[in-house]
Amino acid sequence: MASPKNAQPPMRDFALLCARLLLALLFLVAAFNKLVGYAGVTSYFRKLGVPEPSVMAPAVIGFEILAGLLLIAGYQTRIIALLIAGFCIVSGVLGHSQISDPNNLNHLLKNFALAGGALALYAAGAGTKSMDGR
Repeated sequence: MASPKNAQPPMRDFALLCARLLLALLFLVAAFNKLVGYAGVTSYFRKLGVPEPSVMAPAVIGFEILAGLLLIAGYQTRIIALLIAGFCIVSGVLGHSQISDPNNLNHLLKNFALAGGALALYAAGAGTKSMDGR
């Protein structure tokens, strides 16, 4: 017997929950590390030419915390996923543009891969194990 065209794989919602939690973990840990090394973050932002590092550092930290918490809850997941994709691309280009260095190239590609994962989450939605799915 063929399954209906719109049937979902049995592990779909569990996989989407795992995707949200793993992305959230990355952003929450990144925010924590920026808080702990705040002076270094503003100095690094200044070195990169980020405008107003003393304003941008807390904005980035706030975004990472908010994005992480919203992903965990699965609230407004598609919007957050698009914002994360854009954030990963912009931060990758700003922070890892020295692609002649294999380490920087690797970090840039990781940022792009995270953006791809966020776009997949945008396409799939949060799943039923989320505030969006209720």
